[in-house]
Amino acid sequence: MRGCSDTGWLTLRYGYLDESGDVAPFAGSRYLIVAILITSDPRPIELHIKRARRALGRKAKSDELKAADLERVVTEGLLKSLVEEDIEIVASVVDKRAILRPLSDSEDIYRAVVTQAVKLSVERHPRLELWLDKRYTKPALRDRLERTIREGITDLAHQVVLVHQEDSHKQKGLQAVDHVAWAFFQKYERKNDSLWRILASQVSGEEILDRALW
Repeated sequence: MRGCSDTGWLTLRYGYLDESGDVAPFAGSRYLIVAILITSDPRPIELHIKRARRALGRKAKSDELKAADLERVVTEGLLKSLVEEDIEIVASVVDKRAILRPLSDSEDIYRAVVTQAVKLSVERHPRLELWLDKRYTKPALRDRLERTIREGITDLAHQVVLVHQEDSHKQKGLQAVDHVAWAFFQKYERKNDSLWRILASQVSGEEILDRALW
């Protein structure tokens, strides 16, 4: 695995986090995937998104590229371009079949899997500037998510993590990780790992949370 170049364990990295699947227990998707795309230089990632959109021309439906809206060949091409760059990927996967009882707040599932994915990243890269696709419109819920993340990594030494929650149409790195999360979702939910195999050499951490967490 090439991954991010190892020029020093305190080198600042940039991470982009997105999910695929849903949090509804006993309904919806069987899996919830959270993936983080880590890079030492965001610029090449942004350029690949721009090029992919430019290649689509009028076929692009909006001002952002979402894997679920595109032909498979577009996502394949984008993923192949991304793995040529200085990147690393981590993912946390919740098997919702492990949920044994109803939750008072199903968003606890999302917060838990996000926190675990961030922890996997920060264990390798203690200095991380992290963008999350903005899930919540209410500031209180955004604050709760960040607080949960910080509580989950408090035991990691020397970590400095900056967290941004931003709309994906404004942040091209979030559009890139949307395709990464989609590849993992196809592997688990659809039992088709062909997209994931494009990324496999750059995956440094992949954890399945299939124990009874709730």
